[in-house]
Amino acid sequence: MCPINIRATGQKISEWQERPFSADGQTQTLVSFSRTVSGTRIQWTFILKSWTLCQAAWGPTVPAVKVRLPVPVSTRTRFSCMANRKRPSEAASSPDDSLKTPEKRAPGNPTPDSDYTRWSVEETCRYLRGEGLLEWENLFRAHTITGVGLKLLDDVGIGVNTRKKVAEQSKVFNDPIHGHVELHPLLIRIIDTPQFQRLRNIKQLGGAYFVFPGASHNRFEHSIGVGHLAGQLVKALKDRQPELLISPRDILCVQIAGLCHDLGHGPFSHMFDRSFIPQARPGLTWKHEQASLDMFDYLVEDNKLKEEMVEQHGLKLPEDLEFIKEQIAGPLDTKGAEAEGWRYKGRPKDKSFLYEIVANKRNAIDVDKWDYFARDCYHLGIKNNFDYQRCLMFARVCEVDGQKQICTRDKEVGNLYDMFHTRNCLHRRAYKHSVCNIIEIMITEAFLKADEHIKIKGSGGEMFTLSTAIDDMEAYTKLTDHVFEEILHSSSEELEESRQILQDIVCRRLYKCLGQTNPKEHLKVTPAAITGWEEKLSESTPQSVPGVPDVHLQPEDFKVDVISLNYGMKKEDPISKVRFYSKTNPTKAFQISQDQVSKMLPAQFNEQLIRVYCKKRDVKTVEAAKRHFVQWCKNKGFTTPTDADITSPA
Repeated sequence: MCPINIRATGQKISEWQERPFSADGQTQTLVSFSRTVSGTRIQWTFILKSWTLCQAAWGPTVPAVKVRLPVPVSTRTRFSCMANRKRPSEAASSPDDSLKTPEKRAPGNPTPDSDYTRWSVEETCRYLRGEGLLEWENLFRAHTITGVGLKLLDDVGIGVNTRKKVAEQSKVFNDPIHGHVELHPLLIRIIDTPQFQRLRNIKQLGGAYFVFPGASHNRFEHSIGVGHLAGQLVKALKDRQPELLISPRDILCVQIAGLCHDLGHGPFSHMFDRSFIPQARPGLTWKHEQASLDMFDYLVEDNKLKEEMVEQHGLKLPEDLEFIKEQIAGPLDTKGAEAEGWRYKGRPKDKSFLYEIVANKRNAIDVDKWDYFARDCYHLGIKNNFDYQRCLMFARVCEVDGQKQICTRDKEVGNLYDMFHTRNCLHRRAYKHSVCNIIEIMITEAFLKADEHIKIKGSGGEMFTLSTAIDDMEAYTKLTDHVFEEILHSSSEELEESRQILQDIVCRRLYKCLGQTNPKEHLKVTPAAITGWEEKLSESTPQSVPGVPDVHLQPEDFKVDVISLNYGMKKEDPISKVRFYSKTNPTKAFQISQDQVSKMLPAQFNEQLIRVYCKKRDVKTVEAAKRHFVQWCKNKGFTTPTDADITSPA
């Protein structure tokens, strides 16, 4: 067997021969055309149910017909487009069939209308309209053609997905996590821009690279992985449930959102937006998601992509751009749409499930986590117990409270708990590692001292600092992890303090961790509260220990770091927001309670830790600081460190 592809383009209708043909008790039309290809005479023979339909659609010439011949090449090749000529027992050959959920339905249960051959004329026309094929919608309506015609068009090479496309090849990446990743040409255009390429120089895990030697991966490869998984999930839903009317535009927009969701990250990723910016610009409510939207707009404008998006890739502007940005950061205008009960503008309510793929605000299960769990575990050397492939296989859309929601099989509830347990382990063992945290605290201090002395050229020649570059995307494009090296190797006297802090990091002269404590109740943490705690730490003088000299400590000798750990939805159990379906009734969604899963699940889903560090490193000062810390914990009613009896005996 030797599958080949041959094109027969622009042949006159008169050159094709037709004659009546009887098969399965129905009279149909046999159409054939002969042509010499590379010295070999090939004959195409099509058995069509409606030759008149094809003539009406094609006009005087036959369009480009891509014919796949799964037979040995010979001087005479017969090709049949009849779907009913395939044996019922023949296995499906689609590469995506492995993602389809095997289902066994009980008698009497409702069956989703996923077989488009049973669609009415109106349902078929609605599908064609959703695909943007208005000319085909008019033709099907005029001839009262049902969903059977969709298969006919696919078979003769026209297909319901026909578009005006450029002859540009997609690109394949060899990714260590997902293997060979093939991306759409428009995604390649986005990747090959300065705004996206800057992600090559932003560490995925920030300061963790100073602790975990393998954590050298960047936001660049993570973004490609999320774009790939976003496409995998939305395509799996489309193949499994054609009635969802997922269009190629929908798929492309979801892929772009996945690819661009982290465009707004600054140096050392979350350290920049969670630590540096709040201290450099107090009161500013800025998150990297907002910067991702600003950077995406700048990327599109600076690289003149709008015309290409419309003319070459079939996007509709501005609604598709708005849809992409809504997937990244949620509703852009929460006031105007609130009264109507649907807060999004990029897609209507019947496609609400599309907003749960890249950044799921409902239950925090999304492809962003699927990629960074697998990728971070791989580079950190931590075992990943979560298998996202099963989520792809069992994902299905059901209606829940008037909205369409992505659900999964009931038997997968344990796998989802494993997912959030993996998240918790990564935070405890890597993201919130005590040494990782203190290194990022020290980098933040260095950046704060250097803020006014680092100048970055932005739009119109205006100069910006580290903290104000977020206001100008041209300047922000130039801001990456490189600023660490710029300060470290500088010779400016103005950067002396910053340079010394970074040299301490490189030489491993780090602040000393005195321990951590757990408050009995969740505390509201503000910068003022942390400053107050540091003052109280210096004042919490413990009882004198015989033979140990007293050391006088100042508030600036202490550094307090508050850490929040949860399952992704603060104090809530995220699984309570997930809906499941059963094997016997895949259209009905339901909840699964904790007691139906296991009695060994967490009793609460959030925890707060307070770590205290001492900036001085000499042994006597550190020992004295530990005693201050233990006394402070006792005064506050917090748990004492595990070695409290040794460092500060009663």
